[in-house]
Amino acid sequence: MKLNSYKHLFNISLAFFIVLTMSSCSSIISSAANKMASNLSYTILNSDDPKTVSDGAPAYLLLMDSFLVDSPDNPDLLQSGAGLYGAYASIFVSDPVRAKRMSEKALGYAERALCISDKELCQIRKQNFDIFSSYANQINKNNLSSWYIFGTAWAGWIKANSSSMSAISDLPKVTLIMSTIVEIDDSWKNGQAQLYLGVLNTLLPPALGGKPDVGQKHFKRAIEITRGHDLSAKVLYAEKYARLMFNQELHDKLLKEVIAADPYSENLTLMNILAQEKAQQLLASSHDYF
Repeated sequence: MKLNSYKHLFNISLAFFIVLTMSSCSSIISSAANKMASNLSYTILNSDDPKTVSDGAPAYLLLMDSFLVDSPDNPDLLQSGAGLYGAYASIFVSDPVRAKRMSEKALGYAERALCISDKELCQIRKQNFDIFSSYANQINKNNLSSWYIFGTAWAGWIKANSSSMSAISDLPKVTLIMSTIVEIDDSWKNGQAQLYLGVLNTLLPPALGGKPDVGQKHFKRAIEITRGHDLSAKVLYAEKYARLMFNQELHDKLLKEVIAADPYSENLTLMNILAQEKAQQLLASSHDYF
């Protein structure tokens, strides 16, 4: 991005910040911040330039933090912050220390949002599985979004802390969250909950307790829900299931379909372009892997 573009971006952010701070009404600030977070999410998801998103997103992460200084108990802002931090850490951060730090913040925001909605959930992560299950059974259409964001942030935190057995031991709880969400709304978030279940069930081979057949069903359902427009579903299907089962024919077929596809689709463009980059890497290593 050229220097003038950075200056333009900075000027827009500064002007927006001045407008917010001049207002004495916190509800106006919250409303404007919520709208900005929504618009920012839309813009990022529909960008076809991952490098620009990677370079520009940190400024908005800091801006989101600043909004939460004035509105620390705004669940919408907390959930937006959790989503932005979690996605950025998972997709663009290669430094494990930074990834842990950002995923911790994402989970903290998501957990606070859940706690604000129901005080009984403030210590939910520390509960044993039986007690946790009783709370998860209370997931319904009204609180689905809060639980989904909490579950995705938790999954990102586990990924960033995958060397910790304590973190890995939380996987059944995340799986329960996603399974409950899918039971309530099979196509929630355009099949994203299905993808999480696909990955969670293919982390281990059958001999070690994995459930690849279950994972495969979730991958297929995610592809069906988006009619193949979400290319990341096929990439994850190839990487997590086909490689686990040593099915090179399926692996290469899925990746070639991804590479040949049109990546432009509303709210999927950025992830599709990243999926195509990943597909090329996986396909290039196919011969060595199999």
